[in-house]
Amino acid sequence: MHPMLTIATRAARAAGQTIMRAYTELDRVEVSSKGINDFVTSVDKEAEATITYQIRKSYPDHTIVGEEDGENRGDNKDYVWIVDPLDGTNNFVRGIPHFAVSIAVQYKGKIEVAVIYDPVREELFSAVRGKGAKLNEFRLRVTNVNDLSNTIIGTGFPFKARQHTESYMAILGEVFPQCADLRRAGSAALDLAYVAAGRLDGFFEIGLKPWDIAAGDLICREAGGTVTDFMGAHNYMTSGNIVAGSPKVTTQLVKTMRPLLNDGLKR
Repeated sequence: MHPMLTIATRAARAAGQTIMRAYTELDRVEVSSKGINDFVTSVDKEAEATITYQIRKSYPDHTIVGEEDGENRGDNKDYVWIVDPLDGTNNFVRGIPHFAVSIAVQYKGKIEVAVIYDPVREELFSAVRGKGAKLNEFRLRVTNVNDLSNTIIGTGFPFKARQHTESYMAILGEVFPQCADLRRAGSAALDLAYVAAGRLDGFFEIGLKPWDIAAGDLICREAGGTVTDFMGAHNYMTSGNIVAGSPKVTTQLVKTMRPLLNDGLKR
C-alpha cells in the first residue's frame, strides 16, 4: 500500500472514531455558526486535530490545509494534505447519519492520494493516482450509461451562494425531466464517492471548497469518471462549481447546463 494512503486511512479512521463517539451524545456537542446555515462544531475541530496529529507523526514537514484551521504550513510546500474533518456537518448536527471524513494528498499541484471515510457505515473509499479506486477492498467503477434517461443524479443546493439560486433552479428544471430521479444527501464528498461506486450516475453542485472536492475528485476519476466545471473545463477546484459522472453523463449534464449559466457560473 502507498505509505501516504496508509497514513491517510489511519487518520480518517481515528477521526471517524472521534465523530462517532460524539454522535451518540449529540446534546453535548457545541455548535456555532460560520454563516447562514453553515455550522461548525467542537467535533469538527477535534476531528481535524486528530487528523493533523496522525499526519504530523509521519510527515512533520508537510503542509496541511484544513477546513477549520486553515493552512498549517510545513517546510515542505510540495506536499499538501487537504482535509475536511466532517463533511456533512449539518446532517451530523441534526442526527442524520450521512457524513464523512475527507483527506487528499497533493504533490506539486496534483492529487496523488485520496480517502473518504463514512464512519456510520464503516465504508472507506480510497484512490492512488494511476492505481484505481476502491471501496474497502473492492475495486470501483462508474456506471456505463449512454444518456441521462434512467439515471440518478446527485446535487446540492447552493445555500452558501444564494445569488445563483435562479440559475440553479433553471438547471434543476432542465435536468430533472431528463433523468429518473435526483438526490440531495448533504455531503459532497460522499456524493462524489457514490458516483465512483456507481450508486449515483452523476453529480453537480455550486460553490464548493477545495476540501469538499479534492479527495472525491481523484476517487471519481480513478473509477473511470469525468470531472469538470460547469463549462466543461477543469477550473472546479478554484470556482467550486463541479460536474462529475460517467463520461457520457458528465457531457450531457454540461451540455444541458451551459445555456442556463449566469456570468458568475461561467468561471
